[in-house]
Amino acid sequence: MSRLSESRISHLAHLIIDGLWKGDLADFSNEARALGETKNVLTEFFGGEDRLDEVVRQKIQSLSRRVAPGSREWDVLYRQYLEAELRKQRK
Repeated sequence: MSRLSESRISHLAHLIIDGLWKGDLADFSNEARALGETKNVLTEFFGGEDRLDEVVRQKIQSLSRRVAPGSREWDVLYRQYLEAELRKQRK
């Protein structure tokens, strides 16, 4: 999944805030707070992807037989388990 460094999160947050301001989509009374909240949301979002990736990988590893990472079977299982976990989260 996606692991982003603090500097990349910060860069994305700045792009989002600048885009909202330049597009006249939002007016921030406290830009520093808006930037901080944007960073928090991005960190939580990408952290959720990391947790989901870990759950899926653990499920594959817990199978009674070994499935080689990168193999076609592993890729198919990964997609299947990922889709199942995403469905669980939507409920």
